[in-house]
Amino acid sequence: MGNSFGFVLFFLSVLSIVSECTRFWTNDYVGKSYSHVCDESRYAMLGLDMKRFSFCDKSLSYEERAKDLVSRMSLEEKVMQTVNNASGVSRLGLPQYSWWSEALHGISNLGPGVFFDDTIPGATSFPAVILSTAAFNQTLWKTMGQVVSTEGRAMYNMGHAGLTFWSPNINVVRDTRWGRTQETSGEDPYVVGEFGVNYVRGLQDVQGTENTKDLNSRPLKVSSCCKHYAAYDLDSWFEFDRHTFDARVSVQDMTETFVAPFERCVKEGDVSSVMCSFNKINGIPPCSDPRLLKGVIRDQWDLHGYIVSDCFGLEVIVDDQKYLNDSKEDAVAKTLQAGLDLECGHYYTDALENSVKAGKVSQYELDRALKNLYVVLMRAGYFDGIPAYDSLGLKDICADDHIELAREAARQGIVLLKNDNGVLPLEPGINIAMVGPHANATEVMIGNYAGLPCKYVSPLEAFSAIGDVRYATGCLDASCSNDTYFSEAKKAAKHAEATIIFVGTDLSIEAEFIDRVNFLLPGNQAKLVKQVAKISKGPVILVILSGSNIDVSFAKNNPKISAILWIGFPGEQGGNAIADVVFGKYNPGGRLPVTWYEADYVNMLPMSSMSLRPVKELGYPGRTYKFFNGSTVYPFGYGMSYTKFSYSLSTPKNSINISLNKLQKCRKMAYTEDQEAPSCPAVLVDDISCDENSTIEFEVGVTNVGKMDGSDVVMVYSVPPFGIVGTHIKQVIGFQRVFVAAGATEKVKFSMNACKSLRIVDRTGYSLLPSGYHIIKIGDDSNSVSYPLQVVYSEF
Repeated sequence: MGNSFGFVLFFLSVLSIVSECTRFWTNDYVGKSYSHVCDESRYAMLGLDMKRFSFCDKSLSYEERAKDLVSRMSLEEKVMQTVNNASGVSRLGLPQYSWWSEALHGISNLGPGVFFDDTIPGATSFPAVILSTAAFNQTLWKTMGQVVSTEGRAMYNMGHAGLTFWSPNINVVRDTRWGRTQETSGEDPYVVGEFGVNYVRGLQDVQGTENTKDLNSRPLKVSSCCKHYAAYDLDSWFEFDRHTFDARVSVQDMTETFVAPFERCVKEGDVSSVMCSFNKINGIPPCSDPRLLKGVIRDQWDLHGYIVSDCFGLEVIVDDQKYLNDSKEDAVAKTLQAGLDLECGHYYTDALENSVKAGKVSQYELDRALKNLYVVLMRAGYFDGIPAYDSLGLKDICADDHIELAREAARQGIVLLKNDNGVLPLEPGINIAMVGPHANATEVMIGNYAGLPCKYVSPLEAFSAIGDVRYATGCLDASCSNDTYFSEAKKAAKHAEATIIFVGTDLSIEAEFIDRVNFLLPGNQAKLVKQVAKISKGPVILVILSGSNIDVSFAKNNPKISAILWIGFPGEQGGNAIADVVFGKYNPGGRLPVTWYEADYVNMLPMSSMSLRPVKELGYPGRTYKFFNGSTVYPFGYGMSYTKFSYSLSTPKNSINISLNKLQKCRKMAYTEDQEAPSCPAVLVDDISCDENSTIEFEVGVTNVGKMDGSDVVMVYSVPPFGIVGTHIKQVIGFQRVFVAAGATEKVKFSMNACKSLRIVDRTGYSLLPSGYHIIKIGDDSNSVSYPLQVVYSEF
């Protein structure tokens, strides 16, 4: 296959066996419901004695039980368990299992492991990840994960889902033309890592067991998966396709950016699965690379879980990439040896048995992979159940507090980009014109990798419940291919006290398989906005639905357009969330998680260039706020409020003194010609203990100097010492969202590890802590405080 058409064909083929993989609890056993495999009555009904099977003996460790289970299988039976639709082994009482379920921002029916029907018609659909990220609120992210896992576990109990969810997507966005930007947490690796760790913890953690010492025994509410490892952020851009694209990545960018969130996901989030990506990295498919899988994920990071391919990834390696011109048997041998435990697809079942028999790969590797898989299922209660979750059911899906959390997540993420003369919030009850292709949005609001929502609340429905609304679409859809309906929109705006124009993209413009070629509003949307704004008698508010940046300079600079809101893809409660912000029920505090470049940025460099730093010889600018110093429409981290905040800084420690022993060596760094290098420029981070004496601690006073309660995101950046060649302009090292009542002050404490927060990755991939004066900056250019922090080395 190796293409979107092939994906659809295969997906349709697996749908026919979904019921067999997800409903075995009820349908296979004369209507009797079972929530786990090792149930004595279930085995009795199958005519089997459960006591004969040590894999059901709870007194043994999960590793011992998994070993016993695998040892009882024939080679043929083993192979049939290595794909996403595992066949099970009936003679052992092992049922079929569908590994592929999705839960990116709510339970999704994209994978065959989940289905909705009259019994469970929908689940809570949260905002697309890019908007939830804009809230910059770790507590929110973890709470969302907890709600999603509760609904997933409830659906599992009812036979409508599995226990393994292949979410979240923690790829760092190098280029915002990528159609899947909406699924991610944006362009900063620290922020992406923070989201990943918190969402994974929300999905997986069983209360009271978070700090279990033996991580292979730590129970899982559900199993989550951090994907797509690694350097993947191109789907289809002109002649480049994700299946054949070779990402030529420097070791510097790989270490500093592309794998950094995955390391945190494994080490700090204790994620139980990692998915390798389609694209090649420097000529090698990640799923075939033992260095990236066994060497890094398994050995360096100590993954307690399994590694899975992106769906049909092995087919891509053989048929599209023709990697080493391998046959199926050669390819599956290489991926299994590299550390790929599970294939989403069918090449393992097609060729792995023959590969083992031909001596291309040992059966030991197969046993190892299966043990990794079954230990995860045991941790998730698939074999023994987890009593605390047995009572979860229909009442726990689309619960009122879950729907309210979806509304709150959207409100927290909404970003106020412009608000001339404080035109927002509007007074409730005024006559409003609502125009534009997304004024009555429903499906558009839930974005990519979504399921069926509990209930859509469109902007039109929400605003109509508050006051008098005149609605005219202006454009039938996001493509806005002509101006046929412009006159109706202008007529509605001409007599309204305020006009709100809803514009943006949809999944026909940016999505999986679809990258953008420009940063402009689609079709004639900009023309619609200009004409409606010109004729409107009252203030005009522009509301943008999109998964990423759009050049709205024309609106930013138009005095007729008083306010601009970016609302991402806000989820099922999007309409209510927008109305809450527009009418002042909620004070916006979201910040942009990606840079909003000007339109001509796409002409400066191709999407296929992987370098984050400027490429001078080709004239390419840098990427992301860390390396791009040109003009923007709106910068990373930008966001306004209906109130104003000021910062004060407690007296922080302004130096870190590190005494080196004879085994700790000073390392050279490249400096600009006008900057003299220190006597000890830097030391390897791995050679420094970075104990409490190397902690960066300070307290920020956040004062609300306005007249409205509100939340502020306190962003902390580090700026490296002056003159170091090729380093970042600045980088996020911490953030907290804090609510501050009007006229009040809240204290926000930060404590950070200097080795992590001040490190620089050099061209050879070394992580170094430079000496000299670093700057700790709190806030953005319009409202910030900062202080110098000197790192001093005393040589042995």
